[in-house]
Amino acid sequence: MAGRLEGKVVIITGAARGQGQAEAERFAAEGAHVIAGDVLEHEGIHLDVTSPDSWASAVAGALKDHGRIDVLLNNAGIRAVGPVHEMPISDFQHVMDINLMGPLLGIQAVVPHMPKGSSIINVSSLNGLAANINTSAYTTSKFALRGLTKAAALDLGPLGIRVNAILPGVIRTPMISYIVDDHEERLAAGLPLGRIGEPMDIASAALFLASDESAWISGLDLTVDGGQMASTPKL
Repeated sequence: MAGRLEGKVVIITGAARGQGQAEAERFAAEGAHVIAGDVLEHEGIHLDVTSPDSWASAVAGALKDHGRIDVLLNNAGIRAVGPVHEMPISDFQHVMDINLMGPLLGIQAVVPHMPKGSSIINVSSLNGLAANINTSAYTTSKFALRGLTKAAALDLGPLGIRVNAILPGVIRTPMISYIVDDHEERLAAGLPLGRIGEPMDIASAALFLASDESAWISGLDLTVDGGQMASTPKL
C-alpha cells in the first residue's frame, strides 16, 4: 500500500531535532523524499534559513536529485526571552530573521519549482494568537508568520499551491524543555486532553496538510494544542 506522501519531494527546515526530526521521520515513513535541512550537524543538509544562498543550494540539490519540490515545511524557529523594554534589538532581529524571514526566503526559493497541488506549511505557535510574558520577539514573529501564511495563500492559490499554518501548543521539544521538565504536571492539568504534546502530534498534523487529503484547504490556522484554546483561564 502506497504511503500518503508516496514520491513527493519535501524540504523540512529545523529538521535535526524535536518537531522537525519527527516530521522528517513521519514523512519518510509515508513515502516522501525528504530533504532535511538544519544548521546543526546531522544526517541531512546544511540549511541556514536566513541565507538566500543557502536556500538556493538546498533547492538546487533537490532539483538535481528529484526535478521538483512538492512540499515546503518551514519548521525552523528560535526564541529570545526577556521583557520587551530590555530586549536587545540584535536579539529581536535574530528571532525575526529566522522565524519570519526564513519562511519567506524559503517560499521565494521553492515556488518556481512547485507543481500544481503543492503544499507550503508554516509552523507558527499559540503565541501567534496570544502572548506570554517575556516573549515579545517570538510572539511578534509568530503573529507575523500567520499573516504571511494568509497573504501567501492568496497569492499562490492561482498557481495551485496551498499555504497553511500549524499552531502548536506546549510540545515536548528541546526549545522549551526547561519549562516542561519543571512544570509538566501543572501544564498537563491545565489542558483538556490532560497531557503535554509530543513532536509526533505536530508531525501528524503536518502530514495531513502536506498530503492530497488537504487539497481544498488553504490559509488555515490549525491549532494543535490539546484543547488549550478551547478553554478559558481558570480563576
